[in-house]
Amino acid sequence: MQCLDLIRHHRLVAILRLDDLSAAVQLSRALLAAGVVAQEYTLTNPDALATIAKVLLEVPEFRNGEATLGVGSVRTPAQAQAAMEAGAQFVVTPIFQPEVVACCVGRSVPVMSGAMTPTEIASAWQAGAALVKVFPARSLGPKYIADVLAPMPEIELMPTGGIGLENMREYFDAGASAVGIGSNLFEMSALHMAQWDRITEVAAEFARRAK
Repeated sequence: MQCLDLIRHHRLVAILRLDDLSAAVQLSRALLAAGVVAQEYTLTNPDALATIAKVLLEVPEFRNGEATLGVGSVRTPAQAQAAMEAGAQFVVTPIFQPEVVACCVGRSVPVMSGAMTPTEIASAWQAGAALVKVFPARSLGPKYIADVLAPMPEIELMPTGGIGLENMREYFDAGASAVGIGSNLFEMSALHMAQWDRITEVAAEFARRAK
């Protein structure tokens, strides 16, 4: 469960939903240099599992406990199993699927289960989710997080979707334990031009404010 300590401390998970993963090792290194130590590659790219295996091999921080690497967009037990076999240190789902949560819990791999309604959120938490990913957060807003936590303060929520520098603090003030941030975390133009220092510069501000 070391990865949970990292996520709770740094309070930020990078969601790397990309069409091209050929520069994943360089991207992961640039984000680590920024202090973004929890990174999630999503199954929306068919190369995601091979990519995390490569990143784990070439970036020692993910093996020595300084950082944690996960797989997102997991929707079936078979996908969860494949992710864990590829080396995923945590699993993230967009929706609440009890079978997926059970699969990960059975392997002692932390799972961040997606959920939206209070009933889904409570069900995911009771099923064993390490954090509940409130998604899509952009449709709900920070006040929703506070409203859900008012009667259920023990649940650890990770709102995801539509979170940027301009509103991240509001989610933490509302009680979020962490946030998931995707396309706002770095400039796609910098990725396409391999401007790793620029990626580090932008992501570092997110990491600083989250921590």
